[in-house]
Amino acid sequence: MALKSSSADGKTRSSVQIFIVFSLCCFFYILGAWQRSGFGKGDSIALEMTNSGADCNIVPSLNFETHHAGESSIVGASEAAKVKAFEPCDARYTDYTPCQDQRRAMTFPRDSMIYRERHCAPENEKLHCLIPAPKGYVTPFSWPKSRDYVPYANAPYKALTVEKAIQNWIQYEGDVFRFPGGGTQFPQGADKYIDQLASVIPMENGTVRTALDTGCGVASWGAYLWSRNVRAMSFAPRDSHEAQVQFALERGVPAVIGVLGTIKLPYPTRAFDMAHCSRCLIPWGANDGMYLMEVDRVLRPGGYWILSGPPINWKVNYKAWQRPKEDLQEEQRKIEEAAKLLCWEKKYEHGEIAIWQKRVNDEACRSRQDDPRANFCKTDDSDDVWYKKMEACITPYPETSSSDEVAGGELQAFPDRLNAVPPRISSGSISGVTVDAYEDDNRQWKKHVKAYKRINSLLDTGRYRNIMDMNAGFGGFAAALESQKLWVMNVVPTIAEKNRLGVVYERGLIGIYHDWCEAFSTYPRTYDLIHANHLFSLYKNKCNADDILLEMDRILRPEGAVIIRDDVDTLIKVKRIIAGMRWDSKLVDHEDGPLVPEKVLIAVKQYWVTNSTSTH
Repeated sequence: MALKSSSADGKTRSSVQIFIVFSLCCFFYILGAWQRSGFGKGDSIALEMTNSGADCNIVPSLNFETHHAGESSIVGASEAAKVKAFEPCDARYTDYTPCQDQRRAMTFPRDSMIYRERHCAPENEKLHCLIPAPKGYVTPFSWPKSRDYVPYANAPYKALTVEKAIQNWIQYEGDVFRFPGGGTQFPQGADKYIDQLASVIPMENGTVRTALDTGCGVASWGAYLWSRNVRAMSFAPRDSHEAQVQFALERGVPAVIGVLGTIKLPYPTRAFDMAHCSRCLIPWGANDGMYLMEVDRVLRPGGYWILSGPPINWKVNYKAWQRPKEDLQEEQRKIEEAAKLLCWEKKYEHGEIAIWQKRVNDEACRSRQDDPRANFCKTDDSDDVWYKKMEACITPYPETSSSDEVAGGELQAFPDRLNAVPPRISSGSISGVTVDAYEDDNRQWKKHVKAYKRINSLLDTGRYRNIMDMNAGFGGFAAALESQKLWVMNVVPTIAEKNRLGVVYERGLIGIYHDWCEAFSTYPRTYDLIHANHLFSLYKNKCNADDILLEMDRILRPEGAVIIRDDVDTLIKVKRIIAGMRWDSKLVDHEDGPLVPEKVLIAVKQYWVTNSTSTH
């Protein structure tokens, strides 16, 4: 219907906006009551909504579609036949990872871990069905309890409880897994291990905020860094250690499926304050130090690299490791040689732990310019990494004008870092982006998130722990949500007009590059809430919207929430697709009113499990 501009109409719009808020509160009240938690079946969430004052009798029936021009085309009774209903996949696909499928992986070479890299299904082999949850699936425990306990039904794999029994990784107790906080290199617990690292690395004052854990296991290192306000991006391959990344995400710890093989890591240059390997089995000295050079690329000037386990202190430990001391000696020699070429300074070696620090700039490394072994990368864009081959070359530092200047710009300590102007912005490194534009973007996202919280009052209560922003921009959504109760995986699409992931990291947030025409490197049911800002407009005519939505459904937990912000015509098409996906949805106005063409689609995935058609 046509919208008229008048003072009376302004009052009508105000009333409509009030009704929208009340109606959406009721919407989440009802859906929240469906919550399948291990304890209480959603009673606590329903109680929260009741206590917040939601009154479903205020607006007994509100048709959201009436506020938008062209909205009559959204699926109604007359168009029900046109809805494409997506059927459940077979139960064997419960833990399907489309780009790390085990059977497909075994057809690729094992050299340099090629078979553990991303190998996505070709178009004719893509699944066009809904990945089911396993029988008995329940909502994970809230943080911090989730750090220590995971419901067995959600990831029913006991292999690690046997294989890693003496290392204190994981224990099976009744209907839950318990994670004591141990690891191969820290059987006495991650906290004591981190205390040892913190005697060298400044973890307490916000200087070190972002960390990379290579070969993370069940991510106990990242889990125990949380209390020190350090955010670790953890990765491990999908290999014989079944479900290690899945366990990490069930615990509420950021992690992705990944490997150091032949392809560059999907992170920007100068991203991490600290990188870590605890017996991660990566051959650091191999390929002319190529893997260390890749760590150097993503390590911020002044950042730290920690190596824990073989070959450190091989003279004492070679018998316990059951490896020839000559092999270990040569392995350490190659690591030391590569670190020296990278101009890292060794700060600590004790027991089985060694710590190096990257120089803040190239001033102390001038001598390597004449070293024939020092091969410097020739690329003009060191952040262009998606499916790009790793090279045995050194990423040059950004230029500096003095011996004590931090190359690329000095970062403030966290939390000041979160809202300070990042060096990539202040230096003009991102073409066409000014400081004013960046600050305006921040203000807009604070406004948007405030509106989201009016719609869904559970947003920052801890109900949603693992959150994904599929088109993160500068990380404004994540910055506005920042809390100890949650974390956001900031995804910057590889086709985005501007590469902003470096800015995300300079804010003390974490994220990754990804192309949404392919599946994400994670297990099913690993995110509680997914946010997509103009993602479908971005990918229009690039790939099938059905495939993107099916991937969202795969990685979203039962009863997880979705917030999609886009123009109204795009959202109408999206809403028609999800009508066949076992999601409940509502389309609502922009917070500035119904005349704004940008709208917001709110959805909640229904609860259902394999061999089940009922959602209640």
